Amino acid sequence: MTWFLSCAISYLKLKRETPESRKNNKFPPSFFPKIESFKKFELTLEDGSIFPGYSFGFEKSISGEVVFNTGMVGYYESLTDPSYRGQILTFTYPLIGNYGVPGDETENQLSKHFESDRIHVSALIVSDYSFYYSHWNAKKSLSQWLNEHKIPALFGIDTRALTKRLREKGTMLGKIVFDKDVDFYDPSKTNLVKEVSIEKPIIYNTKGRKKIVLVDCGVKYNIIRSLIRRDCCVTRVPCDYDFFDYDFDAVVLSNGPGDPKMCLETIANVKKCIELNIPTLGICLGNQILALAAGADTFKLKYGHRSQNQPSLEVGTKRCYITSQNHGYAVDTKTLPKAWTPWFQNVNDGTNEGIRHKTKPCMSVQFHPEHTPGPIDTDFLFDDFLKIVHK
Repeated sequence: MTWFLSCAISYLKLKRETPESRKNNKFPPSFFPKIESFKKFELTLEDGSIFPGYSFGFEKSISGEVVFNTGMVGYYESLTDPSYRGQILTFTYPLIGNYGVPGDETENQLSKHFESDRIHVSALIVSDYSFYYSHWNAKKSLSQWLNEHKIPALFGIDTRALTKRLREKGTMLGKIVFDKDVDFYDPSKTNLVKEVSIEKPIIYNTKGRKKIVLVDCGVKYNIIRSLIRRDCCVTRVPCDYDFFDYDFDAVVLSNGPGDPKMCLETIANVKKCIELNIPTLGICLGNQILALAAGADTFKLKYGHRSQNQPSLEVGTKRCYITSQNHGYAVDTKTLPKAWTPWFQNVNDGTNEGIRHKTKPCMSVQFHPEHTPGPIDTDFLFDDFLKIVHK
């Protein structure tokens, strides 16, 4: 039934319908792709579980950590989020690809539509793939785009059963074999941040009023866009860069993939920021790095937070914000030094969603105030931080 609805919805919007088919109210003969025309492959988990599906991406054997995202929209923003480096991403929302993929237009040296310059997931897993797309901004199909970036993808997977297994047992390693077999690969044992960070500094909006150093641990472009919109000059630096000789007003620590404890040089630099009372804002991985620099500890979550509807409660208030999140590690609130206090808390599982210093201008959030995709409820945090910078 879902296969039929996917095709029927696409058909009603399809520009290539013929006058005859419109007149006779029938589907064009070539509308329904024959399932026999797709090659059948399997997603294999490290516990031996097998999930069969059909290929609609690039066909190369791949391995990684299998995770799931429950968002209903925003697939091309998620696929280009560097925080997914080394992961096989499963979308729980059944219909994927129905609004296509936009073009590569740029603005302020950044892509207008994507969150980085490439797809970062190792592979994509979906239930139903929409073979036809309809959107005013679309330039190509999701399948075309995945093939251009050489990213494997399977549809027809029972994503409900897969997600249930991951929730019960925790995230697991997995692989898709197309030709030659591959070993299971654990990305948490690799310094993924160095893989996604830039190699040399880049400056955006040189005429901005406030000068922000953005430590790139795998930054989403909308963090940079959010700062540019607020008239900031943004100097984006590599994750392990010594930027203290620069002339700047504040530091922003970006999101990124993997275990924060791998980022030793970044943690050392952030310790110095705290000691020098430099206004510092951490986002996602930046929250974990700030906590480690402060002397707290982090741990890996059972299956992470990857969605656009995570409720985050501001500690000490009754204000709860719906937030966009993508992370597999969290700060252990109990290990925070006395000079630090929890700022936000996840309502679902009680884990830490932000910290701040009691007297210094240093703070961070585990969620994404820049959203994209997701709700814009916490976008104001950029304004609040810049008010501190302006003092």
